Amino acid sequence: MLKHYKLIEFLSESRIDHFNIFVCMKSNYTLAIQAAIQAGKAILEVYESGDFGIESKADHSPLTLADKKANGIIEDMLKETAIPILSEEGKEIPFMNRSWWSRFWLVDPLDGTKEFIKRNGEFTVNIALVEEGTTRFGVVFAPVLTELYMGIPGRGAYLCSKEKYFNQPLDYLLQFSDSLPNRTPDEEKFRVVASRSHYNEDTAAFVNAMDTGGKEVSLVSKGSSLKLCMVASGEADIYPRLGPTMEWDTAAAHAVVKASGKNVYRADTGKELEYNKENLLNPYFVVK
Repeated sequence: MLKHYKLIEFLSESRIDHFNIFVCMKSNYTLAIQAAIQAGKAILEVYESGDFGIESKADHSPLTLADKKANGIIEDMLKETAIPILSEEGKEIPFMNRSWWSRFWLVDPLDGTKEFIKRNGEFTVNIALVEEGTTRFGVVFAPVLTELYMGIPGRGAYLCSKEKYFNQPLDYLLQFSDSLPNRTPDEEKFRVVASRSHYNEDTAAFVNAMDTGGKEVSLVSKGSSLKLCMVASGEADIYPRLGPTMEWDTAAAHAVVKASGKNVYRADTGKELEYNKENLLNPYFVVK
């Protein structure tokens, strides 16, 4: 009986710890969510204008006026938290400096720039809070689709698609959000989500070798971090990414996935994906 009491006591203390962390960090979570929404509005203005101001980065990937505007808004708003910021558009911060950070914001102001240019709506604003190499909180906002995903420590994962509640206080916002996962498994199909722009031979081989429990494989293509969110929501069973991604591409949606009860695992070791490495390139991974 004593062991049972100690277990109950431990679980109660764990819940209290999660609650205390949530209370202490709630204003920061709220600010990050609002930053994502405001950045999304700025992106939509550029998206609807048709004047993208496209440039090429050093790695030949595209950079648009929307990337720049969104990044400026997010950095200005998050400065209020006094927590360091690492953004795709500010990635030059030396590892010697950021290796000392115990907590920082990891930001992709416009994830899915290629999808943005193609005008298919499958792009997102990603903001994550990383602590000691682990993603803790994340918000993923798809402005065209009007989908706001949130992964909150101790509270779970949520999707709000009701725009009129986006600017409400966090506790109120969550009341009008769907808890994730909110989709039931398909009894006949094993749903695999793949990158719309990066489906390659390695991914095809992985899919062909999967144990699907006798179910028919159903491939679904999606852009940006929405692929991870599909696993969090239950729309997909697995997302293998056997191609290059950067830490800011995954951290926010990774937090949503974790809060939904699933996770993002390295394809080589099976361990959870880590952040704030010296090399910000992610290893290949599987979301399930």
